[in-house]
Amino acid sequence: MKKIILMLALALPILASAQKIGHVNSQEIMALMPETKQAGAKLDSLQSSYELQLANMQEEFNKKLTEFQQQQATMTAGVREFRQQELAEMEQRMQMFYQTIQQDLQAKQVEYLQPVRAKLLEAINKVGAAQSCTYVMDQTAMLYIAPDALDLTSAVKAELGIK
Repeated sequence: MKKIILMLALALPILASAQKIGHVNSQEIMALMPETKQAGAKLDSLQSSYELQLANMQEEFNKKLTEFQQQQATMTAGVREFRQQELAEMEQRMQMFYQTIQQDLQAKQVEYLQPVRAKLLEAINKVGAAQSCTYVMDQTAMLYIAPDALDLTSAVKAELGIK
């Protein structure tokens, strides 16, 4: 009887630690989600709009620069200095605008993709619970995946209705 109790006492921690671990390729799933494509289209449209504005600014700058270069020889020192300062300020505004649009595009990317990530995480949680997983890890961050590991990628895709 003592041997059975001793064996049970030794086996219980081993049985309790038997955890089911799943993994998913969240980048693959995210790339296939229609919401990701919609967010990308919104970002592309916004970026095109910004690029058009920047191109217009550049065109105006180039026009003023050409005009300055053509008339520079006939200008007084004071007018020449004023125009040079004007060109420098225009160039600085373009650089500031470029930095601002880069920051805005990054912020919009986060804003547009946050609901998509939340939906993906919800699906991963649902599938992980249905498969009785203790942990679900992203396989893009894993160094080794055993052949018998539980790949939940296709189940999460099915949960989201994507192929």
